[in-house]
Amino acid sequence: NARHGPVFTQEPSDSIFPMSSGDKLVFINCKAKGNPPPHYWKVDGRDIDSGSDQSYSLVEGNLLINNPHFINHGGVYQCITTNAFGTIVSREAKVQFALQNFSQKLRNTVTVREGQAVVLLCGPPPHYGIKYSWVFNGNRSFLQQDARRFISQRTGNLYVAKVEATDAGNYTCVVRNMMTNATVFSSPTPVVVRVMGEYEPKIEVQFPDTLYVSKGSSVKLECFALGSPVPSISWRRADGNPLPGKIKINHSTGDLEIPYFRPEDAGVYECVAENSRGKNVARGQLIFQVEHLQWTQILKDAHMAIDANLQWECKAIGKPKPRYRWLKNGQERVHVEAGRLTISTIRLSDSGMYQCVAENEYGSLYASAELKVVGMMLLWKLLLLQSLMGCLA
Repeated sequence: NARHGPVFTQEPSDSIFPMSSGDKLVFINCKAKGNPPPHYWKVDGRDIDSGSDQSYSLVEGNLLINNPHFINHGGVYQCITTNAFGTIVSREAKVQFALQNFSQKLRNTVTVREGQAVVLLCGPPPHYGIKYSWVFNGNRSFLQQDARRFISQRTGNLYVAKVEATDAGNYTCVVRNMMTNATVFSSPTPVVVRVMGEYEPKIEVQFPDTLYVSKGSSVKLECFALGSPVPSISWRRADGNPLPGKIKINHSTGDLEIPYFRPEDAGVYECVAENSRGKNVARGQLIFQVEHLQWTQILKDAHMAIDANLQWECKAIGKPKPRYRWLKNGQERVHVEAGRLTISTIRLSDSGMYQCVAENEYGSLYASAELKVVGMMLLWKLLLLQSLMGCLA
């Protein structure tokens, strides 16, 4: 029989399922010790009933998804395990699908004046880990980016700063799965061109107002402006300091890349778009962040007497500063102040498995401990036994 609450030895992790691989199964791992009965699972906070939903099944507590579908089975999964001493929940695992087909619905004609700007929307299918390109009039080669044309690798949209008469035709968005090289094509978007004059730059693509970057990573800032004449793009730091010497600027697309990010690279960066009609500036702040959340204080199992008072505290570091939640037997717990959980006048019903969760937008950490509530006499016997065991050791 188990003498302690359950403890995870393996928790589920984020997974990407390449839909074009031909596989028909997704396997999500979860293992625990502490003699618990089989696990059960949640997806997006809802219990999974493998008895009524034939697409889910359990294999020694691990979750198997049969014939997965990106709408029905994409989401955040969590494993739950329990025994006589309580319940704990695993970390959350995101299941994503790499690429679907475009809708083949016909796209509306876009009418634009010569010299004006235009944005063509890609409207990609559900995806992960992809590269965007565009094809013009069914040509075998992809449309080339230059000072006038830009393809965002964040949205897939095609931006043309100044339309010319030769731009009239059909445009097709192409999405390639970087994992499997599978490629899908959108329906063509027809573009009709009419005549117009000059106007000042308008920055249409820009980087976020605030961006957290981890040490050693590479960060790419996109900036593209519409306008006539075609605007030039330049970069600067808002504090007047020179740009880091290691930066790479792609003069054809206007992208700025900072490799091997360090604390001294943090700050406010500005993109300047300029032509003979005027100037426009976009800015955003790069903030150096601790790469991962890390515990600095975690929990220990506790044996407490009835009517005693308990205060548990957990602490983690990370940027942005983590928030804290507490769970008892897998359920949300109230009366929590930051990373501290206080229970006054303990009762037998307070026994169970407790978990502290530290989280920010970049991840989460789970720490667990067991609270055993016993009578005062039994507590003295346990403490005495522990003391004797310590002396023998």
